[in-house]
Amino acid sequence: MRSILLGVSAAFFFAFTFVLNRSMDLSGGSWMWTASLRFIFMVPLLGALVLLRGKFRTLIQEMRKNPKAWLLWSFLGFGLFYAPLCIAAAYGPGWLIAGTWQITIISGSLLVPLFYETIHTSGGTIKRRGIIPWKGLSMSLLILAGIILMQIQHAQNVSVAEVLMVLIPVLIASFAYPLGNRKMMEVCEGRLDAFERVLGMTIASLPIWILLAVIAFVDTGMPSSSQTFQSFVVALASGVIATVLFFKATDMVKGDMQRLASVEATQSLAVVFTLIGEISILSGALPPLLSWIGVLLVVIGMVLHSYNSRRKSNSTKNQKQTVSA
Repeated sequence: MRSILLGVSAAFFFAFTFVLNRSMDLSGGSWMWTASLRFIFMVPLLGALVLLRGKFRTLIQEMRKNPKAWLLWSFLGFGLFYAPLCIAAAYGPGWLIAGTWQITIISGSLLVPLFYETIHTSGGTIKRRGIIPWKGLSMSLLILAGIILMQIQHAQNVSVAEVLMVLIPVLIASFAYPLGNRKMMEVCEGRLDAFERVLGMTIASLPIWILLAVIAFVDTGMPSSSQTFQSFVVALASGVIATVLFFKATDMVKGDMQRLASVEATQSLAVVFTLIGEISILSGALPPLLSWIGVLLVVIGMVLHSYNSRRKSNSTKNQKQTVSA
């Protein structure tokens, strides 16, 4: 249950990404500056936290053990996650991007067979290749149906070209983010906590952000003070707070692919938070009745995920107590 609450909190802070990225695009900011500034700002923010906890040297030593894996999975988990989202922000409103992003609910579940999960038995623990959690996936489909209802009225006013320019980049991001996150958990094997792992992935992905910053400078010059400030807010809210909360939640349920899928499904609430943000900050239109029905479906899906996760956790505890007796 705690992992679900952490996931919901992460969804709230992730919503800053969709609202402010759209705001920066509407004000004429380059998507390359939007993408690169977030991660450039994240380095000192996260670095200070890790240094204060006395873990920076441990992180560097861990990264030196397997630099190729860090570069690869950080490029996927951060580079191919955030750059496409920033590109999409240039072609669609925040609600459309946030709604399309929820395809990651399905993407995360479909990636399960690429990983091994830990199974507890009376004879000890064994590892087996993950099986797609069809029950959890059905709940994810309920959430996805709710999101479609929330967006259907808006989508009628969006051209096919705009839909594709949002759909394709976000689809890439929806697979890259959970894949990079899970692979880095495998590489770290519990030796690093969420703060250290996020900082490590941020540092390892810096080459792509520096390259984008250079291209943006040549193309458009320096970013405006408004874009710089909003990028800093995104870095703090989404890049640091939300990412650490989400990684902490996934750490709590690693090895259990069904519960991991439930945690990842909490990110669907980012749509709700984004709608609220666009209405209050960007003066967006109030959603119609059909969209509110979609919100209700999302909430129902979340409750079912939370209930199923807690029931599975209680069942596991009971089994352990029986074995101990």
